[in-house]
Amino acid sequence: MKDLSEAQTRGNAGKFQDPARTAKGEQRATVALTHPETLWFNTGTLCNIECVNCYIESSPTNDALVYITADEVRDYLDQLTERAWPVTEIAFTGGEPFMNPQMIDMAQAALERGYDVLILTNAMRPMMRKTMQNGLLRLNAEYPGKLTLRISVDHHRAALHDAERGKGSFDKTLKGMEWLRDNGFRMAVAGRSIFEEDEAAARAGYADFFARHGFNIDAQNPGMTVLFPEMDEQVEVPEITTACWGILDKSPDAVMCSSSRMVVKRKGADRPAVLACTLLPYAPEFELGTTLQQAEAPVALNHPHCAKFCVLGGASCSA
Repeated sequence: MKDLSEAQTRGNAGKFQDPARTAKGEQRATVALTHPETLWFNTGTLCNIECVNCYIESSPTNDALVYITADEVRDYLDQLTERAWPVTEIAFTGGEPFMNPQMIDMAQAALERGYDVLILTNAMRPMMRKTMQNGLLRLNAEYPGKLTLRISVDHHRAALHDAERGKGSFDKTLKGMEWLRDNGFRMAVAGRSIFEEDEAAARAGYADFFARHGFNIDAQNPGMTVLFPEMDEQVEVPEITTACWGILDKSPDAVMCSSSRMVVKRKGADRPAVLACTLLPYAPEFELGTTLQQAEAPVALNHPHCAKFCVLGGASCSA
């Protein structure tokens, strides 16, 4: 798996090593968990496809993060109640979540407790299996307006999407989206901004794509059409110091780790662990413990993604 040591030998040499101090000796910025809104579960890194630029290296063979179970999800939902976290959304990512045979049970466990549920998916064959379709139809009927599926559409043009995800993948995803549309599901889309077009052009392209296919998705709403920047750890970025908040006129409360945590289960581990960030599943320094109580600790912004993706890019993974 990728780790920061590779990045440190390139553009960010000497940076992101001390959680308390930057390479220049300045005090590193930290972020407190001030308003937990979303608890993420990684359902496992196995996926039906292998994308060129997958940040988590999901594939049909990568089981570094194994399938989490519905009982393990319920345990953390119990902890949410015990710790009185004001979470409103439970989100599932992978890998491909519908590869996990307990995906429907996990979603129901969250829905029946009143949470909104977000599932990230490529809407391909795993989601289109009859068992998954029947489960989704049942959940959408029993919990109307509470379930959202965010579909990975790397680009609104088939050729560019397929360049990332493999020949024919766009058409398979489109078929899944049409099934969701026809059955009244709430959809969002996750795209990529690694292509040579600005945000306005990208959103216009997605708007045209949605209109042509009758998808009720707002291309201008960044919560419904999320455009993720390229996540290259080797690109040089500045370290974030405590002074940066004033310089950038930005609050640490706007950074993802102030409002979310992610639960993963590592291969060979006795139980799941809680991570500070959805984007750093393999970085041990961002593992906060096995309980939500331990995960209430503040997070040092000690990784290139913290700067480029969250502080400077202003990204958010939530709906």
